[in-house]
This record gives sequence, C-alpha cells and structure tokens, in this order.
Amino acid sequence: MKAVQYRKVGRPPEVVEVPVPEPGPGQVLLKVTAAGLCHSDLAVMGWPEEQFPYPLPLTLGHEGVGTVAALGSGVTGVAEGDEVAVYGPWGCGRCRACAEGNENCCPHAVPLGIMPPGLGSPGALAEYMLVDSPRHLVPLNGLDPVQAAPLTDAGLTPYHAIRRSLPKLVPGSTVVVIGVGGLGHLAVQLLRALTPVRVVALDVNKEKLELARSVGAHETLLSDAEASARLRELTGGLGAEVVLDFVGVEATLAVAAASVATGGDVTVVGIGGGTLAVGLGGGLPFEVSACAPYWGSRVELMDVLELARRGLVASHVETFSIEEAPAAYERLHAGDVNGRAVVLPHG
Repeated sequence: MKAVQYRKVGRPPEVVEVPVPEPGPGQVLLKVTAAGLCHSDLAVMGWPEEQFPYPLPLTLGHEGVGTVAALGSGVTGVAEGDEVAVYGPWGCGRCRACAEGNENCCPHAVPLGIMPPGLGSPGALAEYMLVDSPRHLVPLNGLDPVQAAPLTDAGLTPYHAIRRSLPKLVPGSTVVVIGVGGLGHLAVQLLRALTPVRVVALDVNKEKLELARSVGAHETLLSDAEASARLRELTGGLGAEVVLDFVGVEATLAVAAASVATGGDVTVVGIGGGTLAVGLGGGLPFEVSACAPYWGSRVELMDVLELARRGLVASHVETFSIEEAPAAYERLHAGDVNGRAVVLPHG
C-alpha cells in the first residue's frame, strides 16, 4: 500500500510502498477514506535530530476517517464496512481519565509508550491504518468523510477549548479568535453554534479574514501592532472575556495579553512556541486564567460530529491525492492553505 512517511530528520516526507498491516488481537484495520494535514505534523518534522522522540520511519496523519476493513481477534462493537472517525489521543484505557473518556489527559500514556497515530504510531496518511482498540472509533453515521477528517482534531481541539470557557460566553461578551486557519475557522463556527457572543477574528492574511467573515465572525481585524487597541475600542475599553490563540507565537500572545478583559481567559492552542507571562506584574489583567488545552475527549468528538451532521459546523477543505501530500505539506508550511488540507488515499 502507499503511505506518506517522514523517513529522515530534516528531509521532506515521502510517498512509499509498505505492506498492508494485519490486525492483531483487539485491533481494527481501517481502509482510510480521508486524512487531514496539520501544523502539528510540520512541528514534528521541524524538530532537530537530538530532540526527535519518535521511531522512524513514521507514517504521518493524526486526523483520520475510514471504513472498517478487518477485525483482530476479540474485537466487538464494530463490524466490517462501518464508517468511522479515529479518536487520536490514545491512553491506557484503564485509569480514571480514560474511564471518563478523557484519554487526552491520560497520565500513563507517555510512560507506557502509547503514542497517537501519526504522532509516534503509524498514522492515517496511508491506504490502510491500524487502530489499537475499537474504543478509539466513533461512527460517522452518514457524515461526509472529507468533512469529518479535520473535525477529529481541527474541530475537536477548539471545541474542547471553548467548552472550558462556556460560563464566560454569555450575551454581551466578546471572544477573540487569533489565527483563522484550519482550527480557527472551525472555532468561529463553534462559537456561533454554541454561544451568543460577539466573535472577533484576527489574522495577518486577508484571505483568511474573508473566510472568517464567511463562516460567521462578526468583526475581523488584521493581527498587527494595533490589533489590541482596536479590540479595546470595540469593547468600550474592557477587552474580551475570552481570547483563543490558534497561532501561539510571541507576537500573537502579546496581542492576547493586551486584549483580554479582567477575569477573562487566555487559551493558547497554537504551537508556535511563544510564552505568556502569568502572575502579578506579568502583564495580564487581574484574575485572568491561562490554559494550554490538548485535543479533547471522546464524548467531545461525538459532539463535534453531531454538530457537523446538523449543518452547524463545516470544514473548509482542499483535497489532495496521496501522491500530492508532500506538496500539500509545502503549501501548508507556506501558509497557502485556506482552511484544512485533506488527503484522499484511494482517489
């Protein structure tokens, strides 16, 4: 089968031929119908050799949907032919966090060497992939696979981030979304679907600001040195109750810190490597909470897929063949993908 692999540190990913895996006890083999590309993949491929934590070669792709092709011994709850989405943050399955469906918070995954698909384990950018347990599969129930693939991370992660701030997202409040790319454009839609707030979107790219307006942002601003001052003007000098930063570089975090209201939330989702000073005298208003969320729970993925089935959330996607995946990564790195890139391994 064809797979997109990161084979050597510092080199671009390659499309290679590898054997079709066979499911062992408890495992499920999926025929992948769609797989999303993510900036997290670029971050992995940007790590230096001395810091690289995963075995190579690594089949990329942590946003995957597919059709159940074969079952290992002992598997129940799914059947061949089922169309499913893959829940990516795999945990031990036995601890309290996992029992609650919060495998993204499993404290044992790293010590046990349990790694998500595409982020240590073989991922979804292949014609077939292995899933370690049927509990990691969520039924699509008729949802378009191309729409569903990005929702497993680009939809789930902002949904998880927004849910923690729901008590502050009341009528009259303002949310700032910094970075309207793959996650940000879905965050705008989720905010409109779940809350009565005013949504202000910031980006350096005018095309992405157009996308933000098209999916429901009430206001759009260029993310520059004047952005926080303009945001303060929009809020009567008070600032935003919640700031969601989907970039996470020093410049955007500075905007976030200057834009948040007293008692607000700053949620850093982007992996740009910037830092946010927290504490008295650190530059944030009093009573501000800061959080760096990671993915989301299985139940939250079910919620996001249901929102999509009801037409309340839709991924803005551009599709590629598996042979085009390395070039798609180049475009993603250049900021030339408006929305989310999705690879179709079989067509």
